[in-house]
Order: sequence, then structure tokens, then C-alpha cells
Amino acid sequence: MVIKVFLATSSGSTAIKKKQQDVVGFLEALKVDYTPLDIACNEENRMWMRENVPSEKKPTNGIPLPPQIFNEESYCGDYDTFFDAKEDNLVYTFLGLPPPPGSKEAGQADKEHIVENGTHAVETNEDGNLDDSIDVPVEERNGHAHEEEEAAGEEEEGEGGEEEEEEEEVAEGEAADDEATEGETAGDEAPAEEEEEEAVEETDEVTEDTVIAT
Repeated sequence: MVIKVFLATSSGSTAIKKKQQDVVGFLEALKVDYTPLDIACNEENRMWMRENVPSEKKPTNGIPLPPQIFNEESYCGDYDTFFDAKEDNLVYTFLGLPPPPGSKEAGQADKEHIVENGTHAVETNEDGNLDDSIDVPVEERNGHAHEEEEAAGEEEEGEGGEEEEEEEEVAEGEAADDEATEGETAGDEAPAEEEEEEAVEETDEVTEDTVIAT
């Protein structure tokens, strides 16, 4: 692909000369290969430029002024559009060229590509290795550990429940033993009271007999 810059080397306009110098100087600074085409000394170049500039890009008088920039047969723009692209760091896009790796425009293109495709740039940690924790939700990173904690909690609850049941059974058994002991004690006390009553009756009878004998 050849970048064509149409210039008027013998132009009497200071403004046109300055614009041409700005375009050429910037392309040279970027080391972009281009071909300057003079329209002042070459009628063919002038006619070709006028015919290939889109009508909507031409001024009201219909005669486009240099500098005009093309990529092969494709129209790129005039000085104003070139200046806007330079301010936005989009000169390579303006020229229809791929930006070189490491340039600001290449970085912007990568960001736009990421946004459009919904992908994420590869990031590394401080050691230069891929950081697996990037863009991974906390729930996913800790999901297994969280599940294990829940399972452990459920097991502890189950063990605690069994221990409580065993304690309840032991308590019930002790209560039953206490009731049985009270029943035996009550049974032992009843005969003892009967014996005491019989002994009192016998004592009374002996006392009566003694009184009669006297």
C-alpha cells in the first residue's frame, strides 16, 4: 500500500505551505513511507486528485486544495481530518495502515478489541506469571472451601444431636431408677409401721391384764 500526498510545491499560499509541511513532517517522524505528488507542475496529478476526492469532501467551489492524502486509490482525507486523527493518536487508522506494536494507537486498538469481543487482556502477577485470580469471582475461588466448611458444620451438628439424645436417654434411665428406689423405700416403711402398731396393741393388753390382776 502506497500513501500518496498531493502537494503544490509552488503554491503562493503560506497557509497551504504550512499545512503541507505539517503533514509531510509528521509522516516522516512516524517513518511512514509516502509518495509526494506535485499538482502545480503536473496537470495529470491535479486532475486525478480533483476527480478522486469525494464530492462531499470538496469545498463549496468544488476545487479541493492540497494537501490531500490517499492510500493507493482510497481517499483518506485532507489536512483538517489528518490533524484531528493526529490529535486522537489515530494517524495509522486514518491512513488505513496497521499500527506498529507498542504504539499508543496499537494499545487503543487492543482495548477496543477487548470491549467489542468481551474478552479480557492477559495479565500477570509481580513474578511475571499468569495471575489466575484475575477476573475470577470470590465466590468461585472460595466455593469449594465454603462447601467444605458447611459440610463440616453439618457433621458437627449431627454429632451434637446424637450426644444430646444419649444424655436424654441417660437422664430418663436415672429418673426411672430413682422412682423404683422410692417405691422400694415406701414398701419397706409400710410393714415397719404395722409392726409398731401391733407392738403398741400388745403393750396395752399386758397393761390391762396387770391392772385386773392387782
